[in-house]
Amino acid sequence: MTREHRYRLTVSWTGNRGEGTAGYRAYGRDHEVSAPGKEPLAGSSDPAFRGDPARWNPEELLVASLSQCHMLWYLHLCASNGVVVTGYTDEPEGVMVEDADGAGNFREVVLRPAVTVASPEMEDTARQLHHEIHKYCFIARSVNFPVVPEPTIRSGTPAHDGTSDR
Repeated sequence: MTREHRYRLTVSWTGNRGEGTAGYRAYGRDHEVSAPGKEPLAGSSDPAFRGDPARWNPEELLVASLSQCHMLWYLHLCASNGVVVTGYTDEPEGVMVEDADGAGNFREVVLRPAVTVASPEMEDTARQLHHEIHKYCFIARSVNFPVVPEPTIRSGTPAHDGTSDR
């Protein structure tokens, strides 16, 4: 049996500077993404495309979505397989290629999760589970480019200073 899930939100352009789109440089790329019961997300285009660098752009959000989906499935699989994760930080990187005509696409996204597990005997299973996620992650299964996990696994107490052990 299949189930269908729908995700509805609103994207509102807030970059009208008084002239609308009278010219390519006349309008801002600012917008807001909103959904009932959630704080609005301030968006823009990539600074390379005249966007505001202080706002999230769609390319960053795609990379973030892939990282989030991977992490959530990973935590689920670890819990189901007796692996106790005590820390998880990812520093993903997406590579987008732009063609001469301005069109483009992502070439790949590399996920670099640094995972801490409770004991050394869990490390092998923890590492293997990263490669099972491609079967489940809804976002990764929906893109037409590779999503490559490059995990670092260690046991012990996770670092809380924002740094990884790579």
